[in-house]
Amino acid sequence: MATSCSCTSVNFKAASFNPNKPLTPPLNHLLPISKLPPLSLRLNQNPSQTRFRKSKAAPGLLVVASGEKGEPLRVMISGAPASGKGTQCELITKKYNLVHVAAGDLLRAEVAAGTENGKRAKEFMEMGKLVPIEIVAAMVKERLSQQDSQENGWLLDGYPRSESQATSLKKFGFVPDIFILLEVPEEILVERVVGRRLDPVTGKIYHLTYSPPETEEIAARLTQRFDDTEEKVKLRLLTHNSNVESVLSLYNDQIVKVDGTLPKEEVFSQIDRVLTELLAKKEAALGSLAA
Repeated sequence: MATSCSCTSVNFKAASFNPNKPLTPPLNHLLPISKLPPLSLRLNQNPSQTRFRKSKAAPGLLVVASGEKGEPLRVMISGAPASGKGTQCELITKKYNLVHVAAGDLLRAEVAAGTENGKRAKEFMEMGKLVPIEIVAAMVKERLSQQDSQENGWLLDGYPRSESQATSLKKFGFVPDIFILLEVPEEILVERVVGRRLDPVTGKIYHLTYSPPETEEIAARLTQRFDDTEEKVKLRLLTHNSNVESVLSLYNDQIVKVDGTLPKEEVFSQIDRVLTELLAKKEAALGSLAA
């Protein structure tokens, strides 16, 4: 019996059988148990991530199960306000178990926790100043360096936003496998933002066209954010586009553009297909090293 995998094949030869002779298989050529080299067996909790390799102790005979797996995904995603980026981050994180890192959320959490970087950032925030790039970059670096990010992979949401931030990340050694860019025309983005409404009672977000309130009672109490006006959203888009243009040139080889005008399920299908292919390449690369 011979296997077809890249690990060592073990061949078993059936002993000849003569009904007129007693069963006395020759045992003199076998090593006593005390002389056999020790076995090394490591099993991964996830069988799909288990790899098989030759044992260094007895490469012609033993097969060792190893718990090694391919490198985790390192993903950056960028999208304008109302591009659906938040929804896609949730879907990506849920399926691929990546650590979701959003610089704004991270900044608020560090300030609330009173960390060293958080204290430094708070000083600038209390003076009404922007937090310096190096402080935010240090926060992101520390979060991406933590064990869960290193083991599970990460999804960097809306960061870097400038060439200097991107350069800083590269200096720290954080380079994405893929940079997902959600593309939505400006007129659609404006329509999405201007039509948004908030239910102050439940906190649910509605849209007058795409997701209208269920009842007239709910419709009557909906409110609009002060910056969800056409004038203000166009200013935000102008800033966003300027920031993105300065970053894209540093990630030319990793950029994947995704049509964000489609329904969220179809947008995720595009992203999912690319990430699945990327994982397959990582698995194949590991397999070639193990062969």
